[in-house]
Amino acid sequence: MNQLTNIFKILSDENRLRMLVLLYQEELCVCELSGILGIPQPRISQNLSKLRDLNLVDDERKEKFVFYTLKWDNKILTDALKNIIDNMEHYPKLIVDKKRLNDKEMYLNQCCPNQ
Repeated sequence: MNQLTNIFKILSDENRLRMLVLLYQEELCVCELSGILGIPQPRISQNLSKLRDLNLVDDERKEKFVFYTLKWDNKILTDALKNIIDNMEHYPKLIVDKKRLNDKEMYLNQCCPNQ
């Protein structure tokens, strides 16, 4: 029961929900998430740390970046996210996030312009 309540607590935070919806769609680094969501990197990192502690995301270092992916073994979470994405037309902010996801490389380059 604890895991279930933790998932709903996570999903009740708008920023974490938006991050999880994006990670449902593809792997992203902190710079990309920060750029897409318009949220400062430290806050993104704090939220990702909480998601990692709850075993909802994995992280992997690639060169100077740490990329995050959704852990697919939590059916309750993935089903909830799938339902949200399938009904995205009801969530304008998520539609904007999805459009900005197409420009993710731009945000990566802003983080490390010499890349």
